[in-house]
Amino acid sequence: MEFSDLIRNRESIRNYDSSRPLPEEVLLRILNAGRLAPSACNNQPWKFLVISSSGVLEKVRACYHRDWFKEAPHILIVLGFKDQAWKRGYDEYNSIETDLAIAMTYLLLAAENEGIGTCWIENYDPEILTKALGISGNQVVYGITPLGYQKAGFVKAGNKKRKNLEEVAEFL
Repeated sequence: MEFSDLIRNRESIRNYDSSRPLPEEVLLRILNAGRLAPSACNNQPWKFLVISSSGVLEKVRACYHRDWFKEAPHILIVLGFKDQAWKRGYDEYNSIETDLAIAMTYLLLAAENEGIGTCWIENYDPEILTKALGISGNQVVYGITPLGYQKAGFVKAGNKKRKNLEEVAEFL
């Protein structure tokens, strides 16, 4: 897909066909896009978890209470390692959130390119999620998204509401 079309067409999907898991080759292409994302000093302080097994899905789904979330055949979780991220010498700023935001964006755009629905979720219960996955120490969950095909008959809304370019861009 042409990149400008890709970013214009991508939107959050809130309906999934639970009977259609993604083929492994599609999942691998999506994950590889995240792997190729840039990070500060190329530290790549991340791990991408694809939850597909029914037992783990059940535990993970408890962290976010929306019916459509429970319909997705896969859940992608982006984890970061704070101690592996670059730190700025002047003030010890840790780049973990910037690095993971870039990786998550690459993953979502790759999914869109494959015709796979996603919805970046931050309103999950981190305690439930970290317990379900045994996450500890310096690891941080940055974001989660369902991965799946839309149910038959659903179409994208196609009504992105964004500020005008003049409101968000300046030439100095």
